[in-house]
Amino acid sequence: MARTVRCAVMKREAEGLERPPHPGALGQRIFENVSKEGWKQWLQRLATIINENKLSTADPGSIQVIEQHMLGFLFGEGDMGKLPAGFQPAGGKK
Repeated sequence: MARTVRCAVMKREAEGLERPPHPGALGQRIFENVSKEGWKQWLQRLATIINENKLSTADPGSIQVIEQHMLGFLFGEGDMGKLPAGFQPAGGKK
């Protein structure tokens, strides 16, 4: 039987992740409070955040920025996690 969590992103019970998706205490918090679907939504947002802000997952400074966006998107903490200002999805109206 699949593990369920009260997803902080979707605000409802949903299937949980199989393992922590990020190292350390933050990864454990995500594992306990974010569903597979919520994490999938984060990964889609993450791609946009990385591209729009020209971040690198190999740069420790970028990782700190990514984690701040992660906290904002997943848990509503801080001012980060939203789409970058002025972001227009591909094919969007200008």
